[in-house]
Amino acid sequence: AADEPDRLAEAVAKLALRHVVITAVARDDLADEGAGHFARCVTAIHAACPETTVEVLPADFHARRECIAALCAAGPELYNHNLEMVERLTPKIRPQGKYRRSLDVLRIVKAIAPRLLTKSGVMVVLGETTEELHRTFENLREVGCDVLTVGQYLQPTIEHHHPVEKFYTPDEFEALGEYARSLGFVSVASGPF
Repeated sequence: AADEPDRLAEAVAKLALRHVVITAVARDDLADEGAGHFARCVTAIHAACPETTVEVLPADFHARRECIAALCAAGPELYNHNLEMVERLTPKIRPQGKYRRSLDVLRIVKAIAPRLLTKSGVMVVLGETTEELHRTFENLREVGCDVLTVGQYLQPTIEHHHPVEKFYTPDEFEALGEYARSLGFVSVASGPF
């Protein structure tokens, strides 16, 4: 709806939120894939609540520079685009996602707005190896990703989703976090929740 940015900003103000994450389904049906609407939401929140930080979590916009630039121009504090999983598993488990294209999105954000913090998330227990996770973290740092989350995948349905291969221990999550921090991420959250 055309008034959604203003209604969203009003809700953020009423709730006195300090941090907001704006996300949406992919809007391939729109010429700008929804980038302009995201940007209007960011602008409205900043106008109504200048102290509130805004994190955007859009689809990949097919790595279209003009869409990413439109959203970056609105000045969100954090641009989040999740890789979700290691490269080998992406075609099998997330066929609509493209690992390299997601890396390109983060690379483009940094090229357009070098000071904008970028963030990505990775789920574990889908059958990946520690070496694959390390390579994934390295790939993220190579494109300038600043913030990383590593979390536990939980199977939403038995019939339609990939099974959990194993559950990582808190020590294993800590080891992954330590490795990621050694690569220079500004912030790393690694744990089952």
